[in-house]
Amino acid sequence: MVGESVASYSNVLLMFGFACAAMAPALLVSRMLSPENKKQPNPVKTLPMECGQVPSGAGRTHFMMQYYAYVLMFVIFDVMAIFLYAWGSSLLDLPRTATLPIIAFLGIMFAAMAFALYQSKRKDIW
Repeated sequence: MVGESVASYSNVLLMFGFACAAMAPALLVSRMLSPENKKQPNPVKTLPMECGQVPSGAGRTHFMMQYYAYVLMFVIFDVMAIFLYAWGSSLLDLPRTATLPIIAFLGIMFAAMAFALYQSKRKDIW
C-alpha cells in the first residue's frame, strides 16, 4: 500500500526535478548576461510609462459604474452556462431527482439576474 502511493508520486517528483533542471541554466544565463549596475538604475527606467510616452496628468481615473450591471449579468450567465453544460451533458445518466437541484440553482441565478437588472435601473448609484 505504501509502495503504491510512493510509486504514484514518483512521476510527479521526476517532473519537478526536470523542471528545476531546466530552470537553473535559464536563471544562470540571465544572471550572467544582466547588467552589473543593479543598485542604481537609470532614473528614466523607474518612470511609469505607457507605450514609451511619459505620462501627464493624474494617474487615477473615475471608475465607470455604468457597466456594473452588465458585468454582473455576464458573470451570472457565465456560471450558469458552465453548470448547465455539465448538467446537460450527463442528463441521460442522472436520475429524475437530479432535476430538483438544478431548478433550485436556476432560481438562485434568476434572482441574481433580477438584482442585476434592478441595479441597472437605479441611476442614483452611478
